[in-house]
Amino acid sequence: MITRVGVVGLGLIGGSLLRRLEVTAGGMTRATGWDADAHTRVRVATAGLSVSTSLEELAAVSEVIFVAVPLPELSSVFAGIASLVDPAAVVTDLTSVKQPVRDLAATYDFTFVGGHPMAGSERSGFPASTSDLFADAAWVLTLDDGTDVAAWLEVAELITSLGCRVVPCTSAEHDRAVARVSHLPHVVAAALTIGAADDPLALALAAGSFRDATRVAGTRPELIAAMCGGNAAAVDAELKAFVTRLQEAQLLLRDPKRLAAWFAAAGSVRKEWPPVANGQTGLVIDEHLPARLLAAGRAGRQVTSINAGYVMVAMPSTDMPSTN
Repeated sequence: MITRVGVVGLGLIGGSLLRRLEVTAGGMTRATGWDADAHTRVRVATAGLSVSTSLEELAAVSEVIFVAVPLPELSSVFAGIASLVDPAAVVTDLTSVKQPVRDLAATYDFTFVGGHPMAGSERSGFPASTSDLFADAAWVLTLDDGTDVAAWLEVAELITSLGCRVVPCTSAEHDRAVARVSHLPHVVAAALTIGAADDPLALALAAGSFRDATRVAGTRPELIAAMCGGNAAAVDAELKAFVTRLQEAQLLLRDPKRLAAWFAAAGSVRKEWPPVANGQTGLVIDEHLPARLLAAGRAGRQVTSINAGYVMVAMPSTDMPSTN
């Protein structure tokens, strides 16, 4: 069992993780944070959370290190950790792009498991952090060729103990999926907001639809740029597909019956989201586990706990139980 956890980067995501660890650990896990900004470290300590005096101190005592810094800052943090971390320790990240992070981590001599919690806010910084940001959240842990499965299970067990659900997938699968459901919405929100910027009447009339569709446009622009730019190929493909769908809608504007059917198709998908699990199934922890986990992830299943000899996976109501 993991008893010593470090969190590097104490903004919205890292700060919320440190708070969550403090709330859920129950005295069994000691969580310590560190941030390059001295003012942030003071704020975190004032909030009653444990803060290391240096990255070196944190790396030396942590069994698992969560790196919660923006993509452009990862290289310097990884370089700082590499010569300090215990060889038995595991490094994982919380970055919203996975292939560039996987490639970067491969240049360093530490055990790495890529991660991405699917939770956030348009706000930023430690003052925006909250212990319930990750409550019941999906959390990607990547399984690529060469991933240490024992380390993956260690991190997965810790994350599920925080009340999160782990989604296994490859780095490439992750980047394609988040381009569709996370990165593209940021681009669309910005485009909608810019489109109304010079129309005072439209902004005066804007209500729930505009508010909900543009919420993430308030996110720090440098974070969005790093996220979308770091996943440029996948976001580009999704933008092209999105434009095609908009053109389809444009052609249907004067055909109410077909236009209604187009909206109905979208409505039925939205009403079924998020999917509801109905029970669990156990995947045996053996040499075939990585393939089974990836198959589960592709089917939208999520790991809920790690038990003796089994990985427990939430099972949609249409699935049949299986323990192999």
